[in-house]
Amino acid sequence: MAVTTALPRDLDAAGATPISYWRTVAWRLARDPATLVAGALLGLIVLSALLAPWLAPYDPNAGSIRLRLAPVGAPAHVLGTDEQGRDMLSRLLWGGRMTLVAGLTPVLVAFVLGTALGVLAGYVGGLTNTLVMRTMDIFYAFPAVLLAIAISGALGPGLPNTLISLSIVFVPRVVRVAESATVQVKSLEYIAAARASGAGVPAIVRHHLLANVLGPILVFASTQVSLSIILAAGLSFLGLGVTPPAAEWGLMLNTLRQSIYVNALVPALPGLAIFVTSMAFNLLSDGLRDAMEIRT
Repeated sequence: MAVTTALPRDLDAAGATPISYWRTVAWRLARDPATLVAGALLGLIVLSALLAPWLAPYDPNAGSIRLRLAPVGAPAHVLGTDEQGRDMLSRLLWGGRMTLVAGLTPVLVAFVLGTALGVLAGYVGGLTNTLVMRTMDIFYAFPAVLLAIAISGALGPGLPNTLISLSIVFVPRVVRVAESATVQVKSLEYIAAARASGAGVPAIVRHHLLANVLGPILVFASTQVSLSIILAAGLSFLGLGVTPPAAEWGLMLNTLRQSIYVNALVPALPGLAIFVTSMAFNLLSDGLRDAMEIRT
């Protein structure tokens, strides 16, 4: 993604006044049209999910057999109804809540745990590094989809088990990135100078190490959100995730799959919601990565 490389006019006449790194990142993000559009779209999706109790015109679980599979644009049902006569607009709004929770929570857990384990392994090194990284390699060796299905199948369906299985999938990925970034940073001269000055390990990690490794880890974690959403929806589609009658986009695709021959547009709506949300997260993470790759 092309992003302008010019820096804000925040220098003095001699060009010597330093520019805040995060101010420059924000300045670059604000001048990336694709990132702004993706961010606005995600903001709208998140806001609609949070306001679902007030925006949804009907109870998402209340249906009517005589109204089943009403087409898009039907009277009183703008986006039609599903196979049980439940309003699709209401279920999409409520389903956004469940899908976003299932997509964001595992990545957030992986970011926190993965950063802690990766920094520990990278900074301490030796046997600690070997134990942590070889354990992570065992999980990382399996494809994400296969590992998520295996863990969810063992734990059983339900949102809590979905969050656990997806967290286990993403933690090893973040650990590898965090460990690699930590190994690179800890060999720099300012870390050696901090040790020579008598700074303790907690102070070095908190003030010198984390400040330089959190950026790459955050960028990588943001790229995993779209995959997490797709995996969560896939587990629900297979019957290993959220259980009926909860409104969740993957589960809605599962229950509507037989209706595609009767009304093809209505069953496509949950899939379209998953696609748009995933693409928006991808564009936003790409913009964040480009904005943080600042060369001086």
